[in-house]
Amino acid sequence: MKYNFDDLKGRNCVITGGFGVLGMALTRGLAEAGVNLAVISRSADNPAKGEAIAKEFGVKCLGISASTLDKAALEAARDEIHEKLGKIDILINCAGGNSPKATCAAEQMEKETELKDSFYGLDIEGFQFVYDLNFKGTLLATMVFTRDMIEAGKGNVLNISSMNAFRPLTKIPAYSAAKGSINNFTQWYAVHVAPMGIRCNAIAPGFFLTNQNRFLLTDEKTGELKPRGKKIIANTPTHKFGEPEDLVGTMLYLLSDISSFVTGVVIPVDGGYSAFGGV
Repeated sequence: MKYNFDDLKGRNCVITGGFGVLGMALTRGLAEAGVNLAVISRSADNPAKGEAIAKEFGVKCLGISASTLDKAALEAARDEIHEKLGKIDILINCAGGNSPKATCAAEQMEKETELKDSFYGLDIEGFQFVYDLNFKGTLLATMVFTRDMIEAGKGNVLNISSMNAFRPLTKIPAYSAAKGSINNFTQWYAVHVAPMGIRCNAIAPGFFLTNQNRFLLTDEKTGELKPRGKKIIANTPTHKFGEPEDLVGTMLYLLSDISSFVTGVVIPVDGGYSAFGGV
């Protein structure tokens, strides 16, 4: 076996949320490795973004506007992918995010905490939206985009989990619950389709500044870290936030035949956060 990622060249990959902060780094890493791409997200300017990636890296790249919560839209996207790229070899479930509506104002509930600032004040529709965006979107995309893999008897699925799945963070119960579900589903699905030659793994990013969490970690006006952001840095042994590009190496390893005996695992990319006990 050659220990490089050349086996990925020419494969066709669907990546949901591939034009987000973390997703774009994965998209560019895949394109640089010679992978043809279909990037699925809700953004209306996806086709133009796809054309830009194709031109920069010399691969095929479709930017398709669709919601991962709409199965019919995903099936239409699959038809377009078949027409313009061919059969699907890889699926990366990267779409997700959090919402202020599913976030508690208080980290812990004390006697003086108002109900509206606690778990009891959460907007249930906001909670459902965040859970669905992260977990249901992963479930539906997997149902739709892995059919080619079943027929081919080979394929690869990569889910994007979170540190929240291992150590639930205060304030964000919906996001934590959804990512915990993704870890469980990664293991379950890996077992379910192993006889079909399909592997399924996940990456659990630590703390990266994204559009979804910036409001929790930094001051909107000054850009300085809030107490929560400072607490995160203090509990990350490398004492820094991750850069989106830090995820690319682990992604390529899990997608490549180099890791052909690896399935059902969730790999933290977290600067040591999950290994640190706080003292």
